[in-house]
Amino acid sequence: MRRLATTSFLGSSLLQWATAVGIALAVFLTLLLLRWLIVRRLGRRAERTPGGLDDIAVDLARRTRTLLILIPAVWLGSLDLRLGPAVNRILGGAAEVAIFLQVALWASLAIDLWVARAQRRRLERDATSVALAGVLRFVGKLVLWAIILLATLDNLGINVTALMAGLGIGGVAVALALQNVLSDLFASLSIVFDKPFVLGDSITVGDMTGTVESIGLKTTRLRGASGELLILANGELLKSRIQNWRWMSERRVVLAFRVPGETPADVVAGLPARLRGIVEAQDQVRFERAHFKGFGESALDFEAVYWIVSPDYDLFMDRQQAVNLALLKTLQEEGIGLAVPARSLLLSRHPRPPADRNLPPPRP
Repeated sequence: MRRLATTSFLGSSLLQWATAVGIALAVFLTLLLLRWLIVRRLGRRAERTPGGLDDIAVDLARRTRTLLILIPAVWLGSLDLRLGPAVNRILGGAAEVAIFLQVALWASLAIDLWVARAQRRRLERDATSVALAGVLRFVGKLVLWAIILLATLDNLGINVTALMAGLGIGGVAVALALQNVLSDLFASLSIVFDKPFVLGDSITVGDMTGTVESIGLKTTRLRGASGELLILANGELLKSRIQNWRWMSERRVVLAFRVPGETPADVVAGLPARLRGIVEAQDQVRFERAHFKGFGESALDFEAVYWIVSPDYDLFMDRQQAVNLALLKTLQEEGIGLAVPARSLLLSRHPRPPADRNLPPPRP
């Protein structure tokens, strides 16, 4: 023991080196054992009781990196050694970076867990909140890593104030270069907060119609009626006129048809009442009006309006078909045909006029 205390290596005795190694190993192995116990013991309980605090503890333990606990352990062991200011500064800086990185990993996991919990809680009540949670996750992690980076640089002795001033100038240039991306990002926040549509809504944008599948940071994805995926930039989407079919509670049908002009007046007078009876005989249909609208070219114009008291498109088409078939049957029973636009075809028997002799001959 006396020999270990007197023999030196790199400015420290062998006893000091042995003590330093012992402290480093003790701290490192203690932290590894603690992580193992949390994962093994609490992991079993977490499987039986999902969604509790034990799940969070297990996830935090699993996110703990071996290298990031080894570096602080080595630094703690080296505190009793005489390694010189430069080495001590390097070891201390490495330990600080490791601690900051580990804290950032834990905080990033906490953000993920909070977002996932919020998504599960709000999914059934408000599907758009799922997209909002995704945006908040991105923003939260961006702010977190920016703070960790600045804190790490400040502890390493770097002038953060000058760096932030430089980043401010560079940020303006980056913002100008990425203005389209930033426009889409703020547009996604506007969509989430203002809610012109939510997940699952059927919308029409221009000549495109689809069901909203996801609202991302830059784009919104729609599933088209033919099964194709439509991807629209959020900024351009908000500049367009959007038709949201989700809020439709009923559908309006305008039925227009024409009968021949020689139809008897008493038959014409009875058609609106007959049409009303046809419409009111249908289920989930509300009659509004039916009239002899006016005189067309060699035809009499009729117009009827009724409502399908459901937004379901299949029901909308079924009721239209039923009304149209019943109307066609009524007209056939009365011996009335549907009028079609009259077309005249003029045939001439005159010979073809002679060609102008002054014109150049045709090309071969």
